[in-house]
Amino acid sequence: MHPYLHAQKNPDKPAVIMAGSGEIITYGKLDSRSNQVAQLYRSRGLQIGDTVAICMENHPEFFPVTWGSQRSGLFQVAISNRLTAEEVGYILKDSGAKLLIGSQQMLPILDQVRTSNPDVAQLVFGAGDERNMDDALASMPSTPIADERAGIDMLYSSGTTGQPKGVKLPLPEDEDIAGPNGVAGLAQMIFGFHEDCVYLSPAPLYHAAPLRWNVAVQALGGTSIIMEKFDPERALQLIEQYKCDVGQFVPTHFVRMLKLPEEVRTKYDVSSIKSAVHAAAPVPVPIKEAMIKWWGPVLNEYYAGTEGNGFVFCNSEGWMGHKGTVGQPINCVVHICDENGEEVPVGEEGQIYFESGSKFEYHNDPEKTKAATHPRGWTSLGDVGKLDEDGFLYLTDRKSFMIISGGVNIYPQEIENLLVTHDKVADAAVIGAPDEDMGEKVVAVVQPMDMADAGPELAQELEAFLRQSLSGVKIPRRIDFRAELPRHATGKLYKRLLRDEYWNKQKAG
Repeated sequence: MHPYLHAQKNPDKPAVIMAGSGEIITYGKLDSRSNQVAQLYRSRGLQIGDTVAICMENHPEFFPVTWGSQRSGLFQVAISNRLTAEEVGYILKDSGAKLLIGSQQMLPILDQVRTSNPDVAQLVFGAGDERNMDDALASMPSTPIADERAGIDMLYSSGTTGQPKGVKLPLPEDEDIAGPNGVAGLAQMIFGFHEDCVYLSPAPLYHAAPLRWNVAVQALGGTSIIMEKFDPERALQLIEQYKCDVGQFVPTHFVRMLKLPEEVRTKYDVSSIKSAVHAAAPVPVPIKEAMIKWWGPVLNEYYAGTEGNGFVFCNSEGWMGHKGTVGQPINCVVHICDENGEEVPVGEEGQIYFESGSKFEYHNDPEKTKAATHPRGWTSLGDVGKLDEDGFLYLTDRKSFMIISGGVNIYPQEIENLLVTHDKVADAAVIGAPDEDMGEKVVAVVQPMDMADAGPELAQELEAFLRQSLSGVKIPRRIDFRAELPRHATGKLYKRLLRDEYWNKQKAG
């Protein structure tokens, strides 16, 4: 399974279609261009086991570069194009990258990075100077390098709870560039991907899931429809236009599509979708019920991490019988443990650990690796949850987001999931803010559908809405409004930024 095999069989088949521009990259072009990238790496002295970084928006050259890295035996670090120059510089230094590949859109950041990280060479698509990647590639042959060897991604966590952590897995044991691809195998066997699938990709490509799922699609020979930026109505248009049968989403995508006016949602034919894969966070139960009612039983959920230490899966039928679950483990054993590392009874909450054959380490951070590892060798993503009697896993929240108010543990996710079902709420974050009496108090930061509604009346309405379903201790003591929350484009919420803001106000006061 590799694009070069599909290029030999069907060179004119689209491997990638950019949704905005309509630009098509065929399998023939993907193969020849990735060969040029590999040749360029070798001409610049990059050898098997070296590290290269890529920092671009959803750009047409993203996959030629990625497959060029894969066939060169390199570790490729995909860096968020939303980071500051200081944050990009940190990842370059931490990963040991020898080359940074970027795009014209990123030049203001890349110029700053060049000053702060002068030892890391840069090549930039569309640059008007000696860094021009197009010029560098033009002189490269489009034939394979002599020492092809399968490489791998090296991805960093989004840093929602601190400095991003690099996850460095070993290079594949099978050196063959067309060797087994674990994600492609899962995509084919469990999620229904196939050689002629048309995959809608609405998320940033630098993130683990969109990157790996698109690579899987191209390994299988399907076509990736890449959205430069997510828009709920545009996503529906693309499903209809290209008859997309598979796609990968996050809960905020579903929320935004469901909150489109009824007449907008119903005018697009989405019946081609056979597998809507979703992850990143559990979907609030009413939201997922509404999506299944709209799209049919095609939602396939999984719980996993960049670390690759375990995989939990649930189809629509399984979820309907265990609402709120993220599924059952399929390549691991799940253990729920208390703070002392002891397993808790079925139905009780604790930290989630995976027992599997997959091992990982956080690059240059043995302490973080140790903190994520149980004495028995199991590993954790830092999430809290529980198992039911049928072995289905339910996520409570990240351990680091837990609020302790008056000695009571409160998990924000439950409150957030309820808030976003309110008709006047577009997004919501719940955090713990300082409180002299209780230690912490529950604060909700809400993004209204219409900022004109923000104010005391809406706050009272939301409080009354929450009291219908939640105990008093979980009701926010304060509800603030923002035009937009600091949410990562992949759907993750930068709660650390909000929490720090409230705690720093307390210190300043």
